[in-house]
Amino acid sequence: KILRCALQYIQELGKALLECSVIFLFSFSSQIVMIAHVTAIKMPTLHRYEEEKFFVNAEGMKESVPSIHDPPTKELSVVVPSYNEEDRLPLMMDEALDYLEKRQKRDPSFTYEVIVVDDGSKDQTTEVAMKYCKKYGSDKVRVLSLVKNRGKGGAVRMGVFISRGKKILMADADGATKFADIEKVEEGLENLQPWPNQMAISCGSRAHLEKDSIAKRSYFRTLLMYGFHFLVWFLCVKEIRDTQCGFKLLTREAALRTFSTLHIERWAFDVELLYIAQCLRIPIAEVAVNWTEIEGSKLVPFWSWLQMGRDLLFIRLRYMTGAWQLETRKCN
Repeated sequence: KILRCALQYIQELGKALLECSVIFLFSFSSQIVMIAHVTAIKMPTLHRYEEEKFFVNAEGMKESVPSIHDPPTKELSVVVPSYNEEDRLPLMMDEALDYLEKRQKRDPSFTYEVIVVDDGSKDQTTEVAMKYCKKYGSDKVRVLSLVKNRGKGGAVRMGVFISRGKKILMADADGATKFADIEKVEEGLENLQPWPNQMAISCGSRAHLEKDSIAKRSYFRTLLMYGFHFLVWFLCVKEIRDTQCGFKLLTREAALRTFSTLHIERWAFDVELLYIAQCLRIPIAEVAVNWTEIEGSKLVPFWSWLQMGRDLLFIRLRYMTGAWQLETRKCN
């Protein structure tokens, strides 16, 4: 009899604990959703400081920046976000410009521009970039110096908004991706045709290198990587295995539509960009590229992953609750 009473008590206690857990989880989830909705910044007009409405040409004169809303006048724009990259930028620029110049000699109809966006650097990044502007001319190399640091996503967006290309390539300043692999992502883009409303995106990917990279990482960093990939898949982007490779090619129309909707300006901006494209049914290709880890990364493993994890959750919740919407905006 005592045993039966004890078992009955344990069952009732278990039910009570389960009910409390469900209530707690529901309450906690509701609070997270509310926080995500209330703290969401709507779609303010993107501000451009007066100093950011001009670039300095090779002769040292100020020229007004063009707009992505203008008709394209180049085949390709390459946007290079750069923050304190005086040491790593030269290697990337030498490789990129060597490739682009050779390609133009083979095909004179091919025109390009490289836009280096100095994201409020504290070193000589702008001065280093300006050497290439003087060497190749300001029609081919342009340097946009931001008044303050906006984050990688914000820097890329500012470069995209002054691009003149029919196609726009995002490329990291560290040169981790072999620049000639642009031909692979171009092929991936062409294979998506016909492009709906002239919109398509081709993403360079390091997913095929994952096994080799795991062997070189600590267990902790590997755990963080898998956790991040799971959150990306579970919350935001289902079809792309590597959302973070900084080598992405967009048609002009796709760049305009996605970047004018973008909210996140730091590390998780790639995920929001692809989430927006997914919601708009913009076709996306994922293409394997050569990639080498370069020393000097600005990513702080634990805190950066923690920030990105928060951003991933908020991306999903804010679009789901309507705090963020797929509307476009202009940069003034």
